[in-house]
Amino acid sequence: MSRQGGELVVKIVLFVFLSGVFIFLGFFAGLIVSISGGAIFYAPLVLIATAVGVLFLAFFLFLPTRHRRKLYVSMLAIVVLGGLTTAGYEIREAYHHRIPVVSDQEVNMEPYRPFGDTGKLALLPEPSELTLTKDLPRLDGATALYPLYAAFAQAVYPRQEYDLYQSEVMVNTTPVAYKNLIEGQADIIFVAAPSEGQKAAARKQGKELKFTPIGREAFVFFVNASNPVSGLTTDQIRGIYSGEITRWSEVGGDGGSIRAFQRPEDSGSQSMLVRVMDGRELAKPPKEDVESGMGGIISRTADYRNYKNALGYTFLFYATEMVRNGNIRLLSIDGVKPERATIASGEYPLAAEFYAVTAGSDNPNVEKLIDWILSPQGQSLVEQTGYTPLFP
Repeated sequence: MSRQGGELVVKIVLFVFLSGVFIFLGFFAGLIVSISGGAIFYAPLVLIATAVGVLFLAFFLFLPTRHRRKLYVSMLAIVVLGGLTTAGYEIREAYHHRIPVVSDQEVNMEPYRPFGDTGKLALLPEPSELTLTKDLPRLDGATALYPLYAAFAQAVYPRQEYDLYQSEVMVNTTPVAYKNLIEGQADIIFVAAPSEGQKAAARKQGKELKFTPIGREAFVFFVNASNPVSGLTTDQIRGIYSGEITRWSEVGGDGGSIRAFQRPEDSGSQSMLVRVMDGRELAKPPKEDVESGMGGIISRTADYRNYKNALGYTFLFYATEMVRNGNIRLLSIDGVKPERATIASGEYPLAAEFYAVTAGSDNPNVEKLIDWILSPQGQSLVEQTGYTPLFP
């Protein structure tokens, strides 16, 4: 074998060995960044860097020496470009995370637990006319209604510790509460009206849902506090969420596209939005890519993030009492502000009843508790908590 042939063989063996090392290190680094939450950006970056490294090695070993200066310059340009891309990504992420979020996850429910003595729950001025010491109905419900049914429990149930997620007084999201009721893990849930999916799930399990109205609440829309728009009409809301109206200038605001956030399917507020749409199809909501538990990427409905052009919605008590975000402003709907007086009078067009929902529990105290909730004492706690009672 000639000397040149021998050198080529050595280069090929060296290339195969070093390429294997690069690929192994790249795979290991990609795995690490995926597990640590970098799957969306850094895992592809590691893959590209590995490929570039293998190409650089090939060019370095097999290109004539006279071309190496160009190779070094090209490699330096790639490194600089990668650095600038990474810096741009981190700056964007820092800006994104700096913007306030309005979601169920930001409220600490611990202070609302029954008998927590935090002053967060409404109290009766006199002893309750109903006292339960055994066969306690298992309660669950929407996050925004937990302060209300926790007040019911504090008035009627025995003084003891009630874990937020494993007790007779639990707090979950609306979808989980409906699931627990249908599967027999809860006796009464306190929620808004169900979605079609939740009704179908109950029928599939052979359960008949019974809805007892216990109060009223306003469904509200809100914007960034700097947005000049102070109100929308119901038709404008339908136009925005169907995708027909896309810019704030179309509804009396400044220029800029409307970023209309939505809530996850089967949540109480999303079910209410569907009813507001009155049969019109919803446009696709803003999505965000997030890491799954195994380091992969899933796409989900994005939580409301308070961009200057954002539009979101929730229920009045949750927005004004539980979140208390001074960076958002509630909008008037059809010229009426969402206030207790306009809910009680029926002027506010997007007020709706919320319910104590049952599904055929054999607990003997379920009906007793619901009857008490509809009594003057129960309705007094509805009003004191911050909701609108059915019977003023």
